[in-house]
Formats: sequence, C-alpha cells, structure tokens
Amino acid sequence: MERGVVECVPNFSEGRDERTVAAIVNAIAATPGVTVLGSERDRDHNRSVVTFSGAPQAVVAGAFRGIQEAVQRIDIATHSGVHPRMGAADVIPLVPVQNISLQDCVRLAHELGAEVWRLLRVPVYFYEAAARSEERRRLEDVRRGGVEWLRDHIAERPPDIGDCVLHPAAGAVAIGARTFLIAFNVNLATSDLAVARSIARAIRESSGGLPSLKAIGVALESLGIVQVSMNLTDFERTGMGAAFEAVRSEAARHGVEIAGSELIGFVPRRAVQEATAALLHCTNFSADRVLEDRMEALAPRLSLDEILDRIASPNHPMGGGSAAALGGALSAALGHLVASICGLDPSCFDEHREFFTRAAQGDAEAFGQVQSSGRSPEALRIAAEVPTAISERARLLDRDLIQLKDQAPSKLQSDITTALGLARASRAGGIATAQANLESIDNADFRTAILERLNRKLAH
Repeated sequence: MERGVVECVPNFSEGRDERTVAAIVNAIAATPGVTVLGSERDRDHNRSVVTFSGAPQAVVAGAFRGIQEAVQRIDIATHSGVHPRMGAADVIPLVPVQNISLQDCVRLAHELGAEVWRLLRVPVYFYEAAARSEERRRLEDVRRGGVEWLRDHIAERPPDIGDCVLHPAAGAVAIGARTFLIAFNVNLATSDLAVARSIARAIRESSGGLPSLKAIGVALESLGIVQVSMNLTDFERTGMGAAFEAVRSEAARHGVEIAGSELIGFVPRRAVQEATAALLHCTNFSADRVLEDRMEALAPRLSLDEILDRIASPNHPMGGGSAAALGGALSAALGHLVASICGLDPSCFDEHREFFTRAAQGDAEAFGQVQSSGRSPEALRIAAEVPTAISERARLLDRDLIQLKDQAPSKLQSDITTALGLARASRAGGIATAQANLESIDNADFRTAILERLNRKLAH
C-alpha cells in the first residue's frame, strides 16, 4: 500500500537566537515518522524556516510540536524584523507530496488548527486551500498589517478558531494547505529600499505583473543592500528563470546590478529544469536543494543488525507488523533467486519485495502516529490498514511461490519451502497485528470491512 507523504514548511519569527531555532528544529525532529530535510535562519528577516516531511499524521504532530516550542520561547511583542509576521509560529503550510490530495491537507490543516487553539490558546487563521472564506485565501490578506495591526483591530478580522484576543507572547498563527511554493530572493547591488519596492511592485501579480508571483522589497542591513523577496505560488506559470529575468530587467531600468540570488527551503525537480538561467546567479544552490533528492538522501538505510536491534528494542516502533513485512521481503528475495536460476521472469517477486520493504517502515510509522497522536481515530485506522495490506500481499506472494514450486527442480525445493514458510508467517503476522489494532477502533463499518479483507480467500 502506497503511503501518503506531506511536506510542511513552517516559518517562525526568530532568526537571531540560534538556541531558540535549534530547540524548535529538535522538537520537530523528535516526532516519530518525521524527517527534517533542512532549516535556515535570517538575521535581517529575523525569521527561520524549517522543512520536514513524513506521513500525514506524523507531520501534523511535528508541526504542533514546533508551534508549541515557538509559543514557549518567542515573545512576538519584542520581535523586530523586515519580514511581515503575525505570530511566533507565523505560517504553517501543509503541502501534498505523494499519494495524498490537497483536500486531504486541508483536513489536516483544520485538525492542526483545532489542536493549536485547544491546547495552546493561540488564535488560528486558515489560508490558501484551507481558507474558510475566499477573502482569506491569500496569505497577505490574512496577515495584512501584521501583529501590530491585529493587537488593536483583531475584532475587525476575527480568527477562524479562537477568541478575538492575541496570545500575549505568541500572537496568532496562519495555517494553510497549498501546492509547492518556491521562496526565491534576488539581492540588488544598492542600499536604496525604494528601488527594491518599485521592482517588487512592477513584477508581482497583484500589480499586473507576472502570474503566480508575490514580491516585496526589503532592506538587508547586515549586508548593506536591498532584496526583492519573492514567492512563486505556481512555478509552472512563473518559474525562477522568468522571475529572475523580470527582476534583472527592472533593475537595469533603475541602473542597478544584481548582487546574487538565494533559495529558501527546497524546490521540486521540475522547477530546477526550468530555471537554469536563474540558478547560474544563485549563490547557494546545490543538488541538496532539490526536494525529492534531499528526501531520498535522508531516507534511512539500515543494516540487518540495525533492523533487528530496532525490532528487539521497546524504544522503537518496529514490532510484529514490521517483522511480518520483513518476512515477506525475505520470502520474495528467495522467490527471485529460484526464478532466476530457473530462467523464469522474477519481476513479480521484485514487486513483492519492494512492497514489503516499504510496508515494514510504513507499519513502524503507523505505530508512531498512534503514539504521537494520542491514539486518534485516524491514526488507529492507518495502524489497522497497513498490516491488513501486508496480509493481503503475503497471500498473493504465497500463490506465486506455489506456481514457482511446480516448475523448480528438486535441488531448489528447500528454498521454495523456506520462502513459503516466510510468506505464510508474514500473512499470519499481518492478520494478528491488524486484529490487535482493530480492538481500539469503535467504527463498526470500518472493523467489518477490515475483517472481511483479513478472512478473504484467494481466488485461483
């Protein structure tokens, strides 16, 4: 079963205190099922950005932990910086990456917002696809005037969840669901802020400029220059190359040269392919900035001993379900071996092995979600779904091995026998794990559907 992957790119109103930023990043990274892809902070913006990904419920839990840490450590009342902001945890976007829809991320955003208000008492605004009214779709409309305006006028722009009073230290938070956004800045070789603001006004969509481009001009006092700070909300309409050329053209009209450019966070591969001209001027681009490459590079690669240690340890979420999946992977590997020796096509066993390998991690993530979400109904359903899928796949593997057994010579029958034993143990383990997790689920229809799948016989 393919697992959904969500990316979260929270922006926090602290870019100068390294310890505070590290504490927020560590709180997110400690969430089971979450992988922190990177983080960066900027003194002039006085802002930090963290990028992390994982299964949907794990990402929601990680986002909450990051917000909670920011609420405890950042006082927005004393904050200063050139970037607009309305809260300590300022903007929390959820982005569908793989096997999950934007509408699913809307649901997750609303779930996260409810928890933030219930447990942290920080007022919540929803934006982009998660907005509950069209006038709140654009982040700049939600955040207009910043925390200073909201302190005195919040009743004129009441939060979607919470009282019309800012949290005394944390302000408010904007939580959204959106597609990929590229944060791309171009620095100008001048200290004249009016030039940066004029360029930003000329190129942004709201002023009649490039579609799907947002831009503001800001001063970078630490460098003695100014910057056109941009968000590309649909890079297939306006990519980094087009945005860079627009800034360069407008800068030339002002007699100003480009001092360089920078990426904030990560970019999809497709965006890189369209942006060669811009990236030639980007001082901090590398392959590590490509989102998918970074996720793949950080994916865990465990040795056999490490896997066994995790299964044996009570401090790790790998248990019976993961062991059942690993048994299936071993069985499929033996099936590949026998098929190859017999001169038969082993591709079906490769597909089985790939499934079980993913499912071993998927079962561990599902258990981690149950633990981190307080055994939420959604997490419990996933924890029953994964081992059910393992049992179903093991049943198919058993069928393929029996067919192979009839064609294999006697000297390979011991390998087939071992493979069949592992496949049947995998099925039994998947069934047992799913049944155990069903005991905590109240939804009768869901329980019935899972039990029917577990008891279904394979049609030959």
